[in-house]
Amino acid sequence: MFGVDNEEFYSRIALIEGDEEITYKQLSDLSKDIVTDIPERSLILILTGNTTASIAGYVGCINAKVVPLLLNSTIDRSLRDELVMKYRPSFIWTPQSKAEEFEGYGKIYENRGYALLKSESEEHYPLHEDLCVLISTSGSTGSPKLVRQTYKNISSNTASIIEYLEIDKDDRAITSLPMSYVYGLSVVNTHLQAGASLVLTDHECYMKGFWDTFYKNNVTSFAGVPFMYEMLDKLRTFKKDIPGLKVFTQAGGRLNADLQEKLTAYALEHGKKFIVMYGASEATARMAYLPMKDASSKKGSMGIPIPGGRFEILDANDNKVETPETTGELIYYGDNVTYGYAVCGEDLAKGDENHGRLATGDMAKFDEDGFYYIVGRKKRFIKMFGNRINLDDVDNLLKKRFDTLEIVSSGKDDFLDVYVVDGSISEDVCDYIFETMGINKKRMAVYTIEKIPRNASGKILFSELEQLKSQKTGD
Repeated sequence: MFGVDNEEFYSRIALIEGDEEITYKQLSDLSKDIVTDIPERSLILILTGNTTASIAGYVGCINAKVVPLLLNSTIDRSLRDELVMKYRPSFIWTPQSKAEEFEGYGKIYENRGYALLKSESEEHYPLHEDLCVLISTSGSTGSPKLVRQTYKNISSNTASIIEYLEIDKDDRAITSLPMSYVYGLSVVNTHLQAGASLVLTDHECYMKGFWDTFYKNNVTSFAGVPFMYEMLDKLRTFKKDIPGLKVFTQAGGRLNADLQEKLTAYALEHGKKFIVMYGASEATARMAYLPMKDASSKKGSMGIPIPGGRFEILDANDNKVETPETTGELIYYGDNVTYGYAVCGEDLAKGDENHGRLATGDMAKFDEDGFYYIVGRKKRFIKMFGNRINLDDVDNLLKKRFDTLEIVSSGKDDFLDVYVVDGSISEDVCDYIFETMGINKKRMAVYTIEKIPRNASGKILFSELEQLKSQKTGD
């Protein structure tokens, strides 16, 4: 899997990190070196960053049938350790600065600022033969729920994305997203499979260092989530041409329709492609895209199914919706639908629980031309900076930390609301969310209320919470 072992690509540039250019041959050799002492079907935790070592470790594992569990290297230590305890990885590939933090693991190899650690324990969970990658569904809440992606999932979705985005060996993408996030990982997968180049940076897209790297290396492709495009719009990034840029894509939540229209107009004016997409970790990455030729006429749409996939919409009685402009739950079918979740180590041996069908939890409709539009959510989650945040996970995290049941979260995409009864912990709650989840304090609010509104069966009345927020805001 991936083009690193395609000899036709060996002399081409795979990665650019700083002033260093890494060829496909060099990446192939490094990736093999990292996994030399790792037995096939081992579980390895990779603490990822947008670096050569991180990508080489990931590529080496996939090609050697070693299963990586991907976590961002910046994840809160206590959350990370909980996952290590729950899944018992046999190996850990980590920045050397964190190598001493893992009890019961010894260093057996190091290269390019990373260290390979081996568990001293012989107790490890068996892995299903199709299991390829474990990736979090929950953004930064540290939930132990992981998505079980297979080799078929990744190869099919990678091929589909390459086809509709027309990625080829002359493309050069910048790592604007973390590779522990399914959207960021899809950028890595597709460009390495196509023999293209990746320009590596951990700078945020609104930082000068990011754009210095962008222009210096003649980047042609940029991927962003709604919050990133909102920030760039405020910085007036799209008031002028961006030399070299050919295509920019958006996923990770619903983009404001007016901003979508503005970005489409910018792309048309400057001869570029702006592609809106829709996806989820449970579908490996992508499920839908909006072709550039339809972007102007289908404002607000997330597009059509990707090659090899299809949608249907079910009404409240689980009947298939046949009439345009009728809202129901969006169901997706395709080879990229993953096997299901893991919530504990024993789940790693499970087989296919979804059988190619994914109930997305999104409420949607389609128009007379077969273009789909998301109109709401069925379940309690939001998307924060492109990461899906399960609000139940947020509640559990906060209740565990503050030892209270009188705390609950809600919100909308890119903004988190938290309600507490004990006002004395409000500031601590805000600080804790920032420290553990990395959510900017300007993108959250903590409200003190007299009690959490509930119905007779004890279920929280979220509509009343919204009313309480309005009252607080109006005070």
